[in-house]
Amino acid sequence: MELTLLGTGAPEGLPRPDCPCAACATALGDEARAATALLVDGSLLLDLTPGIAFAAARAGQNLGQVRQVLLSHPHDGPAMEIPAGLPQPARVPDGRELTLISGQRVRAVATDAPGTGYEVTGHDGERLLYLPPGAAAAGTSGPEATAAPYDTVLMDVLGRPDALARLREAGAVTPDTDVLAVHLGHDVPAGRETVRRLTAAGARAVPDGTRITVGPPPAPGVRGLAAGTGPAPARPPLPRRTLVLGGARSGKSLEAERRLAAWPEVLYVATGGTRDGDREWAARVSLHRERRPASWRTAETCDLVPLLAEEGPPLLLDCLSLWLTDAMDRADAWDDAAWAGGGERELRERCAELADAVRTTRRTVVAVSNEVGSGIVPATAAGRRYRDELGRLNAAVAAECEHVLLVVAGQPLPLKG
Repeated sequence: MELTLLGTGAPEGLPRPDCPCAACATALGDEARAATALLVDGSLLLDLTPGIAFAAARAGQNLGQVRQVLLSHPHDGPAMEIPAGLPQPARVPDGRELTLISGQRVRAVATDAPGTGYEVTGHDGERLLYLPPGAAAAGTSGPEATAAPYDTVLMDVLGRPDALARLREAGAVTPDTDVLAVHLGHDVPAGRETVRRLTAAGARAVPDGTRITVGPPPAPGVRGLAAGTGPAPARPPLPRRTLVLGGARSGKSLEAERRLAAWPEVLYVATGGTRDGDREWAARVSLHRERRPASWRTAETCDLVPLLAEEGPPLLLDCLSLWLTDAMDRADAWDDAAWAGGGERELRERCAELADAVRTTRRTVVAVSNEVGSGIVPATAAGRRYRDELGRLNAAVAAECEHVLLVVAGQPLPLKG
């Protein structure tokens, strides 16, 4: 089955008309996107969008062979002009299946937002799933009812990472599924940051006009053909170990959570523990819990080495700076005499053990830590000791990670990977 992405943008496109925001101002060249529309085998058009005939011409396609036009999301604006020769657009009722003259089978998938998703099966059994913007599959007609995983999924990956997590949990998306991000609008970070976020989600984005072969890849490491460019590059490998650094209120924890939002059954390891009677600390912990996906579990512990050694779902460690506080407490490393009498050696051994556990773990790990080396020099010897040891710990863990980010004012800056 051949799929041509005539557009990959949000319903308003990117850039939005007359929008002065920074994302729209920088959406040039391949970053400019028409509203998402898909052409399947030249005969099935999913979504009728403004300028569809011009989009097809730019992609080297002719709409003259289209025999069916299906709509996925509601159109609330004025009546859309239908190019000459195209059949009248229709919408398939949820759960209904139809067989097209061209041979594909189409099943309508109910969603949890206005609109309809479509599952398309090709002549040789290859399967794709297309979801409208801001939507996840829902109900008994959803992918939970499918017998096999999809070859290709096109959906709002960055807007609804939880929807992708649900598809993975149901077995509808596997490591072999080509997940393509569509409905990309001006709320999506521009440039390389979009690539990094999608890579963390196990997905990718392609320019308008890209052609994709749905089904087994034509060669190792190749997922499809980009129009006029030859083989498209393979998806970048998932970073298995990521360290997210940042200062206070920099957005580092939110960024770490975002890196795992498309994965089910994440274990959120909170190293801060509990503080009896501290209402402000309890409020912070509660805020963290509320914004995590419901499918994630939480463990409040500083015993990280056994968790890293176990098999299991991805780990989010938040944070190493609080883990170090606990390690220094156990070694009595705040006291000068205890530090000189063996506390330093004990702490260094604990830190080395943790770094070694990060090196040998087979789990996907995202760890958070504070970057304190650029701030005010602490007034006490114990404070300076903590600052120095945290710097050493961060460097040791970063050396074992494929991906290291520094978050400044909410902006993730790649340091490695």
